[in-house]
Amino acid sequence: MLKKIEAIIREDKLGDVKDALNEIGIKGLNVVEIRGRGRQGGITLAGRSGTYQVDMLPKIQINIVLSEHNLDETIKAILAAGRTGDAGDGLIFVYPVEEAVRIRTGERGHEAVMYPGDIDEKKGLGKAKER
Repeated sequence: MLKKIEAIIREDKLGDVKDALNEIGIKGLNVVEIRGRGRQGGITLAGRSGTYQVDMLPKIQINIVLSEHNLDETIKAILAAGRTGDAGDGLIFVYPVEEAVRIRTGERGHEAVMYPGDIDEKKGLGKAKER
């Protein structure tokens, strides 16, 4: 079964998280710049005219579709690389994916989300065709 990870992280942790994911063999991902707020409710900034509250903070959303058996390893990599220990480190959401279809080839399911040299190929669980 395929799963989708949607990770909301700090902007400054994107490079570390991408490197950690690449290291374990996660090749395909999407990154979106977003704004949001969570438990911390924003931050208070001080300027010449006084203090003010910024409640919609810039964040990065990473989307990854992967095989269910790679889920825990991928979450651990995101946690290790994305954690500062301070409020605002982010969240990880996991969703079921009913179907994936590669538009160019028509491949479906697991084959549609495989890449040469990806985590499954490293584990000997499949061989991705050259894309």
